[in-house]
Amino acid sequence: MANRGRVVLVGAGPGDPDLITVRGAKALSSADVVLYDQLATGDLLDLAPARAERINVGKRGHEEPTRTQEEINALIVEHALAGRVVVRLKGGDPFVFGRGGEEVSACAEAGIPFEIVPGITSAIAVPCYAGIPVTDRRHAASFAVVTGHKDPSRPAEQTRWRELGSAVDTLIVLMGMRNLSRLVTEIIAGGKSPDTPAAAVMHGTLPEQRSCVSTLGGLCEAVELAGIGAPSAIIIGDVVSLREGLSWWERRTMFGQSVLVTRAMEQSAEIAGALRAVGAIPVIHPMIELAPIEGSKENAAVEAAIAALQSYSSIVFTSSNAVRFLVRACGGETGPESGVPDLAPRARVFCIGDATARAALDAGLPVHLIASGRSDAEALLAQLLPALSPDGERVLIPRSRIGRTVIANGLRRAGVSVDSIAFYENRRPEIDTALLREQLLSGELSALTFTSPSTVDHFLESLDEESRRAAGKCMIAAIGRTTARRLEAQGLPATVVAAKPDVSSLVEALSEAAADE
Repeated sequence: MANRGRVVLVGAGPGDPDLITVRGAKALSSADVVLYDQLATGDLLDLAPARAERINVGKRGHEEPTRTQEEINALIVEHALAGRVVVRLKGGDPFVFGRGGEEVSACAEAGIPFEIVPGITSAIAVPCYAGIPVTDRRHAASFAVVTGHKDPSRPAEQTRWRELGSAVDTLIVLMGMRNLSRLVTEIIAGGKSPDTPAAAVMHGTLPEQRSCVSTLGGLCEAVELAGIGAPSAIIIGDVVSLREGLSWWERRTMFGQSVLVTRAMEQSAEIAGALRAVGAIPVIHPMIELAPIEGSKENAAVEAAIAALQSYSSIVFTSSNAVRFLVRACGGETGPESGVPDLAPRARVFCIGDATARAALDAGLPVHLIASGRSDAEALLAQLLPALSPDGERVLIPRSRIGRTVIANGLRRAGVSVDSIAFYENRRPEIDTALLREQLLSGELSALTFTSPSTVDHFLESLDEESRRAAGKCMIAAIGRTTARRLEAQGLPATVVAAKPDVSSLVEALSEAAADE
């Protein structure tokens, strides 16, 4: 029998990539092929291995898909029969108006093993993010979820709107914006009071979320005036009256504000996620591109360091990138099963900041000391000096080509033997300069974030005089004092500087500054 793969049907959740389940994320991490709907985000697709094939099957609510359901079923079966692990990534929950039952039925008929990973349905999550509980013992003990995709004027496909409107306390309609007027008419005709509180929530769970609250009778006019369209969830019932006191997502400090992310593309997910958590919209224009060091002399130094790795008594990491490129040079990938050779039995690992320490641990390396206080090079040097002896110590510091030499120079002055070797370099990537300038000039960007001096330099090199002046009107956040000094030197002083040089501290400082404005 031919080697058969398997299929994992995964609910991607309502929109916010952080709302995917742990099991769903694990399934993606082992995928050979990902068939995804149009609503799936790039952040979720990034959870799949780089080698995985990604196929957009184009489904987006009630809009016409680029592939028919039959074609999607055939693709799932084809790839699984070829021995691949197929993840079918669907918005919301695959069994709530997602036609997931049809897809796994095709697998069952073909004898293909399958697994179903439920997702958080937008029917529950979107009202939650709007501050509307679907049940509340003061107002509602029952709710129903129904698709508004079917046209109420076509009896053969008719949902019993009149009965539904009065049968439950809370009615949630998904994919109903196209037929909203007719739905409202039917529900009122069934006896539901036109004064019943109602709401429409567009782009629920995302920083772009927009909510409109009205009465059932006035909902159509209200959504038109507010510019609310698809995709939206419609909530009808007395629970909508609780929104005024329970609204939380749209009251986040930076809700709806667009923030520039200049970090390298492969590292942008972390800061983008942190920004979304405070309600901001990350706008990604990577200003650096990280690559292994090039040049025969530099490569020779890297190869010599790797060959002599067992001889180092200590390794000092000043960034998570240093960890990543050391691992790459050793022929491995970061992770618990990486190919990093064992260090000398008593070798110690020192790190700047928690993020660098996490990267080292993920690579299978021990961590003996994390710089405390400011968590910068000066702070780590102060802690290393009493910990390292000039006698018999040999220290490796993997760094970027333009990395600071504060620690290496300080240790050498103390008599410690140090190899400070460039393992990688920062390059300026190709970006859409015209778009960036337009976003600055239009005032679309509320804040700019910088995570290294290189991001500052490359950003300013991308601007003309007019867009540079516009950048000066934005809130500017620096990840640490070194980056802040570069901003100051370039005439673009930082508004806020993170207390520690990591993403969480950077976004926290930015959020606090936004709250004070």
